Amino acid sequence: MLLHETITQAIYSLTVNKLRSWLTIMGVAVGVFSIIAVMTALDAIDKSVESGLASLGANTFQIQKNPATTFGSGHSRNLYANRKDITWQQALLFKKSMEASSRNIGFMISSMANQAKYASLTTNPDVTMTGGDENFSASSGYIVAGGRNLAESDIRYAKNSVVLGNEVATTLFPSGVNPQNKSIKINGDVYTVAGVFDKKGAAFGQSQDNFVLIPITRYLNHINEKSSVSITVEAISRQDYPLAIDRAIGAMRLARGLTVKDANDFEIRTNESLIDSFRDIQRAIGTGAFIISFMALLTAGVGIMNIMLVSVTERTREIGIRKSVGAPRGVILYQFLFEALFLSLAGGVIGIITGVATGNVVAFKFNLPPIFPWLWIIISMVVCSGIGMTFGLFPAWKAANLDPVEALRPK
Repeated sequence: MLLHETITQAIYSLTVNKLRSWLTIMGVAVGVFSIIAVMTALDAIDKSVESGLASLGANTFQIQKNPATTFGSGHSRNLYANRKDITWQQALLFKKSMEASSRNIGFMISSMANQAKYASLTTNPDVTMTGGDENFSASSGYIVAGGRNLAESDIRYAKNSVVLGNEVATTLFPSGVNPQNKSIKINGDVYTVAGVFDKKGAAFGQSQDNFVLIPITRYLNHINEKSSVSITVEAISRQDYPLAIDRAIGAMRLARGLTVKDANDFEIRTNESLIDSFRDIQRAIGTGAFIISFMALLTAGVGIMNIMLVSVTERTREIGIRKSVGAPRGVILYQFLFEALFLSLAGGVIGIITGVATGNVVAFKFNLPPIFPWLWIIISMVVCSGIGMTFGLFPAWKAANLDPVEALRPK
């Protein structure tokens, strides 16, 4: 019998018991889906992290009261919560100590869920209000597209000037209206538009253009005086980056009044530390998905073997007739192996398609192009092939070695 006839016969045998075949296929699909969906989503998040870090600048690092991510026991979280805020006076003292060792030093404080209004146009109540200084845009990678940036006088006199993020400016001033020197309201307070930032896009899945920038001194005087200042430092060059971090730690300890015996009560957030934190999360999620997928595929493999053994029992007479008319053992063996292989591969294909589609929902949320984890797709197909061949081998061997006389004996 030719190979294609063996394959045709295997496919026909599977279609006879559609419900049984579909249940077996779905068992494999669940295992493949879990790993493909998670890995696709993690790839999307990984690309978003890389894009976000690129927008921060290769030579920048941040000094904050708390770390960007907090894991561990409640004791660790309480430790960060009990830290004192980085005050405006401490930030100024730090800047004075670091001016010669850095290209730019920017200050910022942010709060979420704000709303801006101009005439009859209103933004959604999800605008980020940022208090910053004249160096905020340079240290954070923003470019003024129209008007002007905050000036030193805005900071010194806590003026009601505001620079609009591109998304806010587009919402409040459509159709090419020049927003400069226009008065807008933010949470009921009146501000004069000084300029508009160029569009920057999204980072970490969040828009970087849905914000407004006001002088940090006005923020502290009128919004929340008990806020902790975040400091962004841009090193002079990549070669000076490690030295700039060391000097920044010393300058911050001095500004905070720490003694030799005191531990740092602030965090240095570098691109590398953010990547390491994400990699830890990625490994934990990936390991969990692998374990779930392995258990699901192992269960599906056992299911394939049981289904094939039942099939051999039900088709004993068919096998006996075929062997009695000269069908060699190899043909019987290959037919049942192909049946097990088709069940496994069909489940793998369904799992890959649904997994990639589900994982790309995350990519869509992060405004990324579609992602295809080719390595994991290839691995999944190889694993599915191995499962089909491994768990289908015993039923196939049993079918191939049936005695035709015994198989045809009336029961």
